[in-house]
Amino acid sequence: MLTGSMVAMVTPMGDDGSVDWVGLERLVNHHVEQGTDAIVSVGTTGESATLDHHEHIEVIGRTVDAAAGRIPVIGGTGANSTTEAIALTRDAAAVGVTACLLVVPYYNKPPQEGLFQHFNSIAAAVAIPQILYNVPGRTAVDMSNETTLRLAEIDNIVGVKDATNDIDRGCDLIDRSPDGFSVYSGEDGTACQLMLAGGKGTISVTANAAPNLMHEMCVAAVAGDTDTAEILNNQLADLHAAMFFQSNPIPAKWAVCQQGLIGSGIRLPLIPLAEQYHDDVRAALQKAGVL
Repeated sequence: MLTGSMVAMVTPMGDDGSVDWVGLERLVNHHVEQGTDAIVSVGTTGESATLDHHEHIEVIGRTVDAAAGRIPVIGGTGANSTTEAIALTRDAAAVGVTACLLVVPYYNKPPQEGLFQHFNSIAAAVAIPQILYNVPGRTAVDMSNETTLRLAEIDNIVGVKDATNDIDRGCDLIDRSPDGFSVYSGEDGTACQLMLAGGKGTISVTANAAPNLMHEMCVAAVAGDTDTAEILNNQLADLHAAMFFQSNPIPAKWAVCQQGLIGSGIRLPLIPLAEQYHDDVRAALQKAGVL
């Protein structure tokens, strides 16, 4: 079972927007050393929207190679075209990922039955374990708990990343999920609360900048150690907020750059963090003890 702090890892880039392969390997090693429990490669935070298919799979494959079996790698392979999602998922499986993360189709706004058929088709086409990803704030469509629970009955659909920021909904999923299906948080600000309620981990933006602290908080929260989890989460609270001062992954990439782990490159239409936020992000990093 995948559990704990699973970083939605940024994709290092040069000033011209090209993928920084040396930086990628350095970042993977850093996460292994800091205790990160799994890496999500080329999710939203990894700038999946502006990597072409070849780059997308190469980043995932090189992340798998750099991890070298020391840490699970989850490939972000969602798309709003079912055939494209199947192709990405098949190619990610071929380069050795542990599982794939599949976002709810965005922009075309399918109905609930369309969502079910989309994910069912991918699961039938590629046998790899798959985690659903519901993030209505980005996709403009919200997958209902009922649809999620229908999909949870499919053998190789093993979990959901719930980024609704609705703890009651997350708890309902936890209470009604079948054995072998895990609920993960997709919102750093409420991840501790969801894990204390029975969630198995979080797919985290904050973990880019504070991997060890996020790991320790998740260990405590998944174990039900409320006091320790809340103490650690309070230390992280300002950083949770700072990671979303501008669109993700703008603040996360700036923060990791300040730590000397990557360069400042990011792809248009995203741009570097606005100067007005620098002091507040830096202060959040300092409060978390990671700068």
